[in-house]
Amino acid sequence: MAHQHKHHDGCSHDSCCPAAPGDPPQIRSGEVLWRIKAMDCATEENEIRQALADVTGIAELRVQLASRTLAIRAEPEALQQAERILRGLGYPPQVLEAGATAAPLTDAVTWHRLIAALVLAAAAEGIHTLLPASWLHEALEITLAIGAIPLAGLPVYTKGLAALRQGRLNINALMTVAVTGAFLIGHWPEAAMVMALYAIAEALEARAADRARAAISRLLELAPEQARVRTCTDTWQQLPVAAVAINQVVRVEPGERIPLDGVVASGSSAVNQAPVTGESLPMEKGPGDPVFAGTVNTHGSLVITVTAPASRSTLARIIHAVEEAQASRAPIQRFVDRFAARYTPAVFALALAVALLSPPLLGLAPVDAIYRALVLLVIACPCALVIATPVTLVSGLTAAARRGIVIKGGLYLEQARRLRTLAFDKTGTLTTGRPTLEAFELIDGRLPIALQRQWAASLAARSDHPISRAIAAALGGERLPVEAVEAWGGRGISGQIDGRPLRLANHRWLQELGLCSADLEQVMAVHEQQGRSVSLLADAQGVLALIAVADQPRPTAAAAVAGLRQLGLTPVMLSGDNRRTASVIAGRLGIEQVHSELLPEQKLAAIAELQRQAPTGMVGDGINDAPALAGAAIGVAMGAAGSDTAIEAADVVVMDDDPQRLVDLIRLSRRTWAVLWQNIALALGIKGAFLVLTLLGSATMWEAVFADMGTSLLVIANGLRLRRQRWC
Repeated sequence: MAHQHKHHDGCSHDSCCPAAPGDPPQIRSGEVLWRIKAMDCATEENEIRQALADVTGIAELRVQLASRTLAIRAEPEALQQAERILRGLGYPPQVLEAGATAAPLTDAVTWHRLIAALVLAAAAEGIHTLLPASWLHEALEITLAIGAIPLAGLPVYTKGLAALRQGRLNINALMTVAVTGAFLIGHWPEAAMVMALYAIAEALEARAADRARAAISRLLELAPEQARVRTCTDTWQQLPVAAVAINQVVRVEPGERIPLDGVVASGSSAVNQAPVTGESLPMEKGPGDPVFAGTVNTHGSLVITVTAPASRSTLARIIHAVEEAQASRAPIQRFVDRFAARYTPAVFALALAVALLSPPLLGLAPVDAIYRALVLLVIACPCALVIATPVTLVSGLTAAARRGIVIKGGLYLEQARRLRTLAFDKTGTLTTGRPTLEAFELIDGRLPIALQRQWAASLAARSDHPISRAIAAALGGERLPVEAVEAWGGRGISGQIDGRPLRLANHRWLQELGLCSADLEQVMAVHEQQGRSVSLLADAQGVLALIAVADQPRPTAAAAVAGLRQLGLTPVMLSGDNRRTASVIAGRLGIEQVHSELLPEQKLAAIAELQRQAPTGMVGDGINDAPALAGAAIGVAMGAAGSDTAIEAADVVVMDDDPQRLVDLIRLSRRTWAVLWQNIALALGIKGAFLVLTLLGSATMWEAVFADMGTSLLVIANGLRLRRQRWC
């Protein structure tokens, strides 16, 4: 039966009634999402990447170790080939549907099996150590070992045998050879204990690594699962956030978290925005102000009009950006992967040489030589080395996101430390971006001032530039229709009102048009010396009026410039504003190098010149400065909370407009680099020491397993410190 909708403020025919609930899509168009249950560690992730790298027809490949998933976009034939390769490697894929939940790296049921294997191995070791040697005791040791090894190591053996058949020397192949060899030469309890300890340590390592990779995803828990939504009958109903559509109205009581992005329709309160922007103090919000999912309403009741679905909230987009960054490969990570790929075969060759050459050259018994070779295979595991880099980078990315800095990849986190110059746009970056009207002066009195103000306001209203918005807002009044509107980048805007061609132009454009006079230059100079930006209303006969606006520096801009200088960076201003205004603002902030009156393409040229001198980053609004942002070593978008364009376009996004976050970015990058090399040194140093001890006959398989997995846990713990340390 048809029914009628009740219309009221914030409730329309299309949006007042909730849409059917649905899970946010997790799979992009044209993609297949596979779960790889057998993918347990970073080494295996790399193995999968390398195995599929040469498959023709794969357009995109994204591996997420934390959820054991592989998203692949490929031609049908390539998809079938990739599936065959994965099955051959021992990583059979399972197709997942959109919205399927991710599996943790460690499955609770495996712990029962691992503990049982450890008990059997410990019993075999106890019999070997405490009871006298006899055929009965040996039979018990073998029986217990045969029970423990497959109980703990069946997945390892499955993948190890598959690797050996294909001639690949990964960790599973090494452990399969080492444990099998130890068993065959009569070290039954040790073979069982090594496999049990390895499986347990690997599970602990996976869980610790999962904590690092999944830390950012916990931010999703900040957004409530339910929202209080106004219905068509003017009542309030609790609905899942996934069922709430754009333009619906929700109510948030004091102390509650805001469930969705929106604009305040009524009410006022202070909102704690730390989860999204990193701001330490609550922000006052009233009608017309934007609010973000996951933030906390502190004391007042707010009625909010929803502006984005749950799957596209600012918080969700931040998490998506960081997840994409986690999947990217930083240069140092690629270097470590290449090193590990050569390191393992080299140690395997060394182990083979020890087994074959030690008896004739050193006089060792063949069994002792084989045992030392097997210990070398255990210590050859590259897990600690391979995992050292991604865990550290992901911890750094997570720490930055929690402070309102979204870094789009390990590449940018790693390379921010290299910057020696940081170029800033002025308006909206170093200044508040909210200029106010300071003066409206008639230059030509032929026409009434009220009409000229109306013309200026009508033209300004057709532009999105901050100065134009300030002029339109300050002049107010009724807008006139503007025809043939044309925006002139870096110059102003033109159009026709009642058939009269008009321009709202900056100083540069007036000079290009030849409309400047000595008297007009003097009038403009008075305002520009006070740091004001001047726009001029002109028609075909000449300049009609001068409009001056002023934009104040951000409160923390001077401190940010000083902080960057202390870190050894040179701040530079690149502005489209006139020379005097740009110089005044730069002087207040302590910036010595100023380039003014630049068009977008000239900003790009300036960045290119700075890049030739030293690695240079560009800081802008993410939209108007797009060419310069793209041309810089690292592009940083400021004030991007709620902006799809900025989050998607920039390399780094600062969510809270605070220039001091740039100081934090450089410090975090340098700290991350230091921890990266600490981890690499730990991994290589400990393994190198045990290689020497093994060659001298002073290391056992037990010690090798503890050294290998202990090193992995150590580098993970060291990397995780980045999430907790005060680096800013």
